[in-house]
Amino acid sequence: MRRFAETETPSSVSTLAEINMTPLLDLAFVLLVIFMITAPFLAESADLTLPSSDANREAVDPASVSIISIDREGRLQLNAQDISEAALAERLIQAKAEDPGLAVLIRADQRLSVQDVVNVMDVLKTCEITKVGLVTKPAGS
Repeated sequence: MRRFAETETPSSVSTLAEINMTPLLDLAFVLLVIFMITAPFLAESADLTLPSSDANREAVDPASVSIISIDREGRLQLNAQDISEAALAERLIQAKAEDPGLAVLIRADQRLSVQDVVNVMDVLKTCEITKVGLVTKPAGS
């Protein structure tokens, strides 16, 4: 759209340069909406390639692994033997004294409350056992 300004002489006409702000704001809002819609998808679909390290590549000795099983009623077993939570702490302290590199795997039933697993992990923390793993099964099996 052109606008003309009249100057002092009626024969000289010049154009005024103005930018219409409406299309510029429309474009800014469309870009904002597109960014708001796509941002959550970008955060969840991050394709990561994890770094690798050669440090501490040695496997844990299977003889120094203890397995704690928790069934759906919350009963504990240490290496396939029934045990109470108090006795578990005592046995783990003894095993840690015998083998400072003791590792523990926790096998918990899928329907078990998370609090029961956390209670076992608290026992492991009080026994100062730092090598802890959770046993899972592959998805779909």
